[in-house]
Amino acid sequence: MNVQVAVKMKSGPSIMLASGTWFDLLDPWNSEFTIEDIAQGLANICRYAGQCRRFYSVAEHSLHVCDTTDEFKLEALLHDAAEAFLGDITRPLKQLLPEYKAIESNVEAAIFSRFGLDQAAMPDVKLADLRVLAAEQSQLMPNGTDYWAAQSNIRPAPVIVQFLSPYEARERFLAKFNDLTP
Repeated sequence: MNVQVAVKMKSGPSIMLASGTWFDLLDPWNSEFTIEDIAQGLANICRYAGQCRRFYSVAEHSLHVCDTTDEFKLEALLHDAAEAFLGDITRPLKQLLPEYKAIESNVEAAIFSRFGLDQAAMPDVKLADLRVLAAEQSQLMPNGTDYWAAQSNIRPAPVIVQFLSPYEARERFLAKFNDLTP
């Protein structure tokens, strides 16, 4: 019996994307991923390792970060795009996995190159991401979880978590991408 699995070894470990193409985790530069693949993955991944009040996707989070920035909106929309292929790993776990961080950096660089994003945008995007994080935590997590924001002088972004379904988050993510690209 010949059983096909959605993991293969090409030049490195690869995963099958919803579009039917393979994504090589060690060679993302030569993988034929699309914005639809990114939207699909982000819309189906729950933030906070699922430890929040209700399902809240990385795609919806990305829309909030995009809406919080004044400049670099496309970079903000795609700031977590690598998670579409790698998953949303919690920050404490990432700190324990230096090899993962190197893989993530390589995937991020390939995405930035593929979509012509400006690496200089990252400090502005990171600030918007922290502001959205502070707003999310006050809406999604137990009381007091967002204590760090006041201590760090981070002003929560004026966002309202809508708990979009994966389908709605994917569609809004793609619509925003299309609005931001010529």
